[in-house]
Amino acid sequence: MPRALITGITGQDGSYLAEFLLARGYQVTGLRRRSSTQNLHRIQHLTGLSLVEGDLTDLASLVRVLDETQPDEVYNLAAQSFVGSSWQQPLATSDITGLGVLRLLEAIRTVNPRIRFYQASSSEMFGKAQTVPQHEGTPFYPRSPYGVAKLFGHWITVNYRESYGIFACSGILFNHESPRRGLEFVTRKISDGVARIKLGLARELRLGNLEARRDWGFAGDYVEAMWLMLQQPEPKDYVIATGETHTVREFVELAFAHVGLDWRDHVVVDPALFRPAEVDLLVGDASRARRELGWRPRVDFPTLVAMMVDADLERLGGGRRAGYSLGPDDGPTEAGPAPGGRSGTGDGGRRMPHRDDAGREGGAPGGGPG
Repeated sequence: MPRALITGITGQDGSYLAEFLLARGYQVTGLRRRSSTQNLHRIQHLTGLSLVEGDLTDLASLVRVLDETQPDEVYNLAAQSFVGSSWQQPLATSDITGLGVLRLLEAIRTVNPRIRFYQASSSEMFGKAQTVPQHEGTPFYPRSPYGVAKLFGHWITVNYRESYGIFACSGILFNHESPRRGLEFVTRKISDGVARIKLGLARELRLGNLEARRDWGFAGDYVEAMWLMLQQPEPKDYVIATGETHTVREFVELAFAHVGLDWRDHVVVDPALFRPAEVDLLVGDASRARRELGWRPRVDFPTLVAMMVDADLERLGGGRRAGYSLGPDDGPTEAGPAPGGRSGTGDGGRRMPHRDDAGREGGAPGGGPG
């Protein structure tokens, strides 16, 4: 039975990846901080999952965890992954999102250099994009502390691969969303806001830059690409993206139309929610992943928007099929395994497809995979 260690296990990507690996017969262990108060609602529905305490800011704890769990594969999905917050917490972002990667790689080199390592890189590293679309050879120009920290993690992964022969690779993931996305990200802010307005719980939705464009995919599709990277004969870095770009305005229009409302009656553009520095047009060229990994996204943009709105409607409307533990400001609390889904999927009724059957309250798109 193959063994995998996932950092960031309680986040969107960690929960989907754990689900994916468990379905393939993996023994899965998730790393969580001892002092963590993170809600476990995204992974409560998973059976056979183990949790172990460790901290990306503490090398000794990472060495101990690797020595105890002896994983064949390590997936580093942990990060301070909200771009807006990285402006308020640049030091913490750099320590966890950047130096945390180095500590984990050093722990692997110390305990067992044969461990295969996946690093969650981000399209935010491209920032002020030099070419459109962006591919593995596009120069990086990050425009936020988050993007800079991710770039350090990306290059130190390359360095350890080339210097120590570790099977270490990075997935340069473009924005990927789901009903499990955090409420601080603009896509969830929109789906949550639309649901509240439809249910009579709110009157307006305040957003920032409606013209910001992103390449948005479904997180459940993207975790398959992570796994595929570690099954290859040689480690390489891959861009993972849909190749399509949409504006925040398009997301808003689809979300409101899905519930029969006109977005112009409810959306307020608030200049205070604009980012200090916005990235340019980010759209990924995932041709290498399609060619070498055989990977393709399955969930299209309109389906993704509808999936997220439906999940928030069920959550806020009192549906209790899958349960969802809400934050203190999110309305009624439901006990249960995963947000908004049916049969414990957390996806508003859509089970993640498998190959054998991804400033708080800000209006700009949140970056990063987590």
